[in-house]
Amino acid sequence: MATLPGAVHAVRYDRYGPPEVLRVVAVPRPVPDRGEVLVEVHGSGVGGGEPAIRQGRLRRVLRNRLPQGVGVDFAGRVVGVGEGVNGLATGDAVWGLMEHLAFGSTAEFVAVSAARVSLAPSGVDLVEAAALPSVGTTAVAALVHRAGIRAGERLLVRGAGGGVGTVAVQLGAALGAQVTALTGSRSVDLVRELGAQVVLDHRTTRPSDIEPVDVVLDLVGTDLAAYRRRLTDRGRLVALAVDPVRPLRAGLAIAWNGAVRRGRFLTFSNDPSPEHIMQLAGYVEDGTIRPVIDSVVALDETAEAHRRLERGGVRGRIVVDVRHRGRAKRPRPPTAGGSTNP
Repeated sequence: MATLPGAVHAVRYDRYGPPEVLRVVAVPRPVPDRGEVLVEVHGSGVGGGEPAIRQGRLRRVLRNRLPQGVGVDFAGRVVGVGEGVNGLATGDAVWGLMEHLAFGSTAEFVAVSAARVSLAPSGVDLVEAAALPSVGTTAVAALVHRAGIRAGERLLVRGAGGGVGTVAVQLGAALGAQVTALTGSRSVDLVRELGAQVVLDHRTTRPSDIEPVDVVLDLVGTDLAAYRRRLTDRGRLVALAVDPVRPLRAGLAIAWNGAVRRGRFLTFSNDPSPEHIMQLAGYVEDGTIRPVIDSVVALDETAEAHRRLERGGVRGRIVVDVRHRGRAKRPRPPTAGGSTNP
């Protein structure tokens, strides 16, 4: 990605630490290289794993250099097209993700590979649409492409009230699975409305209280052995989170289990293909998946969004409305989005 003079704003941090290290700074406006598009960002999702990265807990794994940006997914409009790009044009409403294991979508403009971008689903506001690319493709990959879940199977979603969880509940129900959801008490009603047939409070439910299931989608990262024991003979556990207290040790344990228990213990680092991004758009357009928005905050409030994630209890996703500064533009209860693209 090349740059040209001309200040635009982005959220960055130049040292690891608490949310206060996040600042809105002026950076050169990017220009698209060959194979890239330049997107004027309307909305950027706030990832549930980003606080641990910002704190430096994964520095030995990711090895990202400082200063560093935040945000993986985005939605907006194409304002520039590099050489060799087909199928996208200036003015298109799009959504997408940064390069694998890269961050920086919480910015007024991003230049990214056209392979990470697709036309945004129609009928969804572009700010709200930003809640979906990373968590949506993760849920689709986990349930459809990895676990191969089938109608009539029993699915347990652990961490069902969060970003990936709220999508997985919708998708699992739409695919005909019998969905059991583990979540916090504040999210019980929301998760039930999304399609879960059984909703349990994770604070008062032990793994042994749960009936055997065919697929466990784990979005918490602790007690994996106990939940693996709840699998049926042909059951599969998809582990998508690591214990935030011991991330390196937990990551190694997950990798070992994945190697030893092939077909039973599944894990992956989400790196969606263009086809998978478009598949997600199809699920949104046919009503299978809708974005679940906890709240929309302004660019200056990105640090506060990280504080809320650290406190816990976020339902669905927090989205940054990148075009607005100052106080939050649209605070509201969590809901499934669905307004028209601006």
